[in-house]
Amino acid sequence: MIRPATVFLTTLFIGCLVLLALLGHAHWRQKTELSQLWSQAELAGQLRLTDLVLCTEARYTRHPSQADRHSAFQEHPGALEHFPTGSLIPAPENRR
Repeated sequence: MIRPATVFLTTLFIGCLVLLALLGHAHWRQKTELSQLWSQAELAGQLRLTDLVLCTEARYTRHPSQADRHSAFQEHPGALEHFPTGSLIPAPENRR
């Protein structure tokens, strides 16, 4: 019969190994893709891209400064939320 403490410690040990593997993988990817990141940043500078795209689904969550003022029922008080990011990123303050 296996003791519950043995099951717990084994699960904890495996979880720690997985966490260490994930951290090692993230560190390795960061080192290998740093040159690509710099080239993308240089391209964005050459193209003069200014706004960060936060989400792609709802028009008003793409970037707070790029809200679409003409979409029907977007800010209606009784309107249903169609996109999940609308619950994470509220509409800009000037639209409320």
